[in-house]
Amino acid sequence: MPGPSADTTADTTTDTTTGRTTDATDDRAGRPAVVLVQNSPHSGPGRLPGWLAEAGIDARVVQGAELAARVPGLDGVLDADASGDAPPVAGLVLLGGGLLPDEDERAPWLPHERRLTDAALVAGVPVLGICLGGQLLAHVTGGEVTARSGETEKGLCPVRLLPGAADDPLLGGLRDVAGGDELRMVESHVDSITGLPPAAVHLATSDACTVQAFRVGEAAWGLQFHPEADPDRIARWDAEELAALGYDRDELHAAGMARAAENERQARALAEAFAAVVHAHHVGGRR
Repeated sequence: MPGPSADTTADTTTDTTTGRTTDATDDRAGRPAVVLVQNSPHSGPGRLPGWLAEAGIDARVVQGAELAARVPGLDGVLDADASGDAPPVAGLVLLGGGLLPDEDERAPWLPHERRLTDAALVAGVPVLGICLGGQLLAHVTGGEVTARSGETEKGLCPVRLLPGAADDPLLGGLRDVAGGDELRMVESHVDSITGLPPAAVHLATSDACTVQAFRVGEAAWGLQFHPEADPDRIARWDAEELAALGYDRDELHAAGMARAAENERQARALAEAFAAVVHAHHVGGRR
């Protein structure tokens, strides 16, 4: 998959005040709005806003604490200062964080995030849950999430596509990009999904963690891995915390950077596939 052109990269900016990713050559009119819910300051959107913007998406990052005020429902997402347009939510990305999906006392916005996810499922609005976000999707749809499950993964890890992924709208094209069933994705978790939701399609697994990806319905995906995360981020992880888990940060970083280009191709293809699903839903919803 070719990387972005220099011109495209230069024209894409992120407004830190509003949390909106914009294209300087486009007023975003008609672009479907995707909300990226940031559940932790340490688990940001990474590469996703830029990739989504390049794919014609109006990507809007919303902090968890501001979620209820800025996205009271799927009818509209407000700017941080409540000015400007409020387009309907055409897609929902639930980012990671060191939480369980029902730790409401630590993250009081989680009940609203679960309600938004429920509403998106009912309305058929595409959902992409990443790590905590994938666990939240599993929780909402009747799956099981276990704290400190023994399926800990850290670093750039192998993820194996299952037969169910062959015709999946999100992961189906990754076999061609990867040249086989094995992906390389950043992982950082001690909790995991230990029971799939009823009727979920199991899409990916690994030797270390059984549920790496699943789909519920036509357009809602839960991932245990982090496509938004560049392997270079590993260099900024807490070395002492990793050591306590038996990992060496420098070794993890070196191993990740050795396959960073491979990871970027695969993660970008996943982001573009999600953007395509959002566009299809957005066009269909206007008919």
